[in-house]
Amino acid sequence: MNITGRVTADAQVRTLSNSKQVVNFSVAINDSYRNKAGERIEQTTYFDCAYWLSVKVATILTKGTLVELTGRVSARGWTGNNGELYAGLNFNTSQIKTHGGGKKSETVQATTGTTTDKPENDLPF
Repeated sequence: MNITGRVTADAQVRTLSNSKQVVNFSVAINDSYRNKAGERIEQTTYFDCAYWLSVKVATILTKGTLVELTGRVSARGWTGNNGELYAGLNFNTSQIKTHGGGKKSETVQATTGTTTDKPENDLPF
């Protein structure tokens, strides 16, 4: 499944008891439609995401970053301390693509350690 949305808070790296590391972050997806009365209805869906392949990606997953994710979605339910039932969506992410530019693309370049001698406006086509 593919989803596109904005990161709601800076990603967190967690180390599990077996020394594996996971990047946890949340993504909000906005959608809108018109009901029968012609009123525009805005709807936001939140996904709690996990990425297991590299913790370096946490540096680019900052609040507000527009991302396109590929992975597998699953639903979960739980009972809170107050006895109420809750539900949420998990997204086990296998691929992350950022959209946009500016600060995000600078961060990606800094984390990969690559530099180019070409000016920014020098397009490859």
